[in-house]
Amino acid sequence: MKTYQHLFFDLDHTLWDYDRNVTESLSELYQIYGLQDLGIPTFEKFFDAFHHINFQLWGWYNIGKIDKQFLRKERFPRIFTQAGGNASAIPEEFEEDFMVRTSSKPHVFPYSKEILTYLKEKYRIHVITNGFNESQAKKMASSGLDVFFELVVTSETTGYKKPDPRIFHFTMDQLKTNPEVCLMIGDNPSSDILGAQRAQIDQVFFNPEGKKIELEPTYTISHLRELEDLL
Repeated sequence: MKTYQHLFFDLDHTLWDYDRNVTESLSELYQIYGLQDLGIPTFEKFFDAFHHINFQLWGWYNIGKIDKQFLRKERFPRIFTQAGGNASAIPEEFEEDFMVRTSSKPHVFPYSKEILTYLKEKYRIHVITNGFNESQAKKMASSGLDVFFELVVTSETTGYKKPDPRIFHFTMDQLKTNPEVCLMIGDNPSSDILGAQRAQIDQVFFNPEGKKIELEPTYTISHLRELEDLL
C-alpha cells in the first residue's frame, strides 16, 4: 500500500445521499404545489421525468454544452413536459424551492461520518465536486459533513469540471502537493475515476451497486467501511 497524505472525496452519491435527499424533496414539492392539478397524474411520473431530464442536463453541463443558468432555467419546464404537465404553470419559485429544500436535507451514506472521523486523524481530507458553490456548501453544513474537510474545490470556482485533470491540478497546487501522495474517492467512473487517472492520481471507486465499468480503478469498494482496510 502506498503512503498517501491527501484524500479527495466526491460529495454527491459518495458521501451525501443524493438519491434519498432528492426523492424526499420531490415528494414534498409534488404535494405542496399540487402537481396533480397541473397535469402530472402521479408522483412516479414526476420522479421518473426528473431523473431522465436531470441526468441529461447534468451530462450536458459536465461536458460544457450548457451552463448553470441554462440548467436551472430549463430543468423543471422540461421535467413538467416530460411528465405530461403544463410547463407554463410552474410556479416562479419552484426551482429555488427545490434547490433550498434539497440542499437542506441531512442524509448521508452509511458510515460516512464514522469513516471521515477515522480518516481525519491520519490524513488531510478534501472535497472535489462538480456541484455549485452555494448548494454544495449548504449540503455539507446541513448534513454535518463540513467539519471534516480542509479544502472544498468546486467546478464553479475553478472553471474546470471533472474529468478535466485541471480541477485536480488546481487542488494540488492549492495544497502544494503532488499526485503520488493523493487519492481520489468517488462513485462516478467518468468524472471521479477517469478524471483522477488523467491527473495521475490513484483512485477508489465507490461502487455499492456493483456496476460493471470499463476502467480499472486502483481500488474498488462497495461500502465506505472498507476504506479502513485500505487506509
